[in-house]
Amino acid sequence: MPSTVVPCLRYRDTPAMLDWLCTNLGFTTRLQIPGRNGQVAHAELTLGDGMLMVGTHSDDTYGQLLTTPEQAGGLLTQTIWLHVDSADEVYARVVASGATIVQPIDDAPQGGRAFACRDPEGHVWQVGTYDPWDAA
Repeated sequence: MPSTVVPCLRYRDTPAMLDWLCTNLGFTTRLQIPGRNGQVAHAELTLGDGMLMVGTHSDDTYGQLLTTPEQAGGLLTQTIWLHVDSADEVYARVVASGATIVQPIDDAPQGGRAFACRDPEGHVWQVGTYDPWDAA
């Protein structure tokens, strides 16, 4: 069954971020709607039974409710947990991409292996093998 909670992120350079998210974190682009000036108005990325919606940060009514990690001094009010089969493999790709590692890979207190990184525009991703659906 697909997830009923779908995180949404805005980026400045959405085409580059779609490539980074797919190449390094393993997402697949399900839908991409072009926007103005080569940007992306809306995109849907999938990984397993999860989905992420992505769009280009803009100064529209909705965009005025949001800020970028850069504009917020790098502070965030949330992160995204990404369950993967091999955190070590994803970690190697993320490190090779030059992303900032904010928590090196290690055994996680809740089980499995995990790390945390910032994507090129500053959003924090927690990536690990712990599956919260199996923990209940």
